Amino acid sequence: MKIRKAVIPAAGLGTRVLPASKAMPKEMLPIVDKPAIQYIVEEAVASGIEDILIITSRGKTTVEDHFDRNPELEAKLLAAGKQDLYEQMVRISNLCNIQYIRQKETKGLGHAVLCAKTFVGDEPFAVLYGDDVIIGERPACGQLCDAYLKYGLGVVGIKEVPLEMIHKYCSLDVKHIDKNIFKVFDMVEKPTPEQVISPYAILGRCVLPPSIFKILEDTPPGAGGEIQLTDAMRQLASMETMTGVVFEGTRYDMGNKLGILQAIVEVGLCHPEIGADFKEYLRGITDKLN
Repeated sequence: MKIRKAVIPAAGLGTRVLPASKAMPKEMLPIVDKPAIQYIVEEAVASGIEDILIITSRGKTTVEDHFDRNPELEAKLLAAGKQDLYEQMVRISNLCNIQYIRQKETKGLGHAVLCAKTFVGDEPFAVLYGDDVIIGERPACGQLCDAYLKYGLGVVGIKEVPLEMIHKYCSLDVKHIDKNIFKVFDMVEKPTPEQVISPYAILGRCVLPPSIFKILEDTPPGAGGEIQLTDAMRQLASMETMTGVVFEGTRYDMGNKLGILQAIVEVGLCHPEIGADFKEYLRGITDKLN
C-alpha cells in the first residue's frame, strides 16, 4: 500500500537551543535561507507523500504562517519585478496538503504521534521527526517507504552512533539481511551502558502501520516520564519484527547547537548563490585558527 500520509511532530519546547527558541520555534530556525521544517516537508513531498499533519504546540503559529499564502508580500515582489522570488513563495504554500493539530501537553513523542490517529485512519504512515533534517540525493523518507512496500513491516531509519553518544538515542537489536537493510528485533530508549545492544540507533524517520496507535494507547510513560514512541515500536518489533534501513543522506540535529552550525556551514558551501563566496570566507577564517 502506497504511503500517502506523513506526521511531523514539531511540538517540543526546544530547550537545547535556548534562548533562540524562547520566542521562535526551533523548527523555524534557518539553514541559510530556509527554515528547517521546510526541508522536512520538501523531503516528504519528494517521497510521494500527499497529506501531512504537523503536530504543533502553543506559540508555534509561525510554522503555519510559513506554509500559508502572504498576499501583501507576493504583491510587493511582483511590483518590484522579482518574479522568481514570487514563484518561490507561492510554491511553498502549494507544496502539499498540510494540516495542523496542537499537542496540548508535552507528554512525549509517542503522545504526539497518538494525536495523529484520526488523521491517519487505517493507513500506514511516515513519521519525520521535527528535529532532524536529512539532506541527500534520495529522500530518506522515500527510502523507508520503499522498504515498507517491499517487506510489509514497520520501518525505522537507522545509523551507527558512537557508543559514547548512544545514551542520547536508542540501541537496537538488529540482524543484517541485505545491503543496507536489517531486521529489527528489539530496542531500548536512552540506554544505560549495561543496556546497550548495538551501536545502531533510530535517527529521525520511521514508517509505521496503523496498529501502532493501539499500542501507543496502552504504552505507559517511559524515559523522562514521557510516552516514548520507541517503547511502542519495541512492542511492535517483538510482535512482528521491524525493518531497519541505513538511509543515504546526511542528518543534521536541529535541536542541537552544533548540529545547527554544521547544517548552515555544509548547506551554505553548496548554496548556488553564496557557496563560492562562503567557501572563500571560510578559507580566510581557517587560516587564522591555531
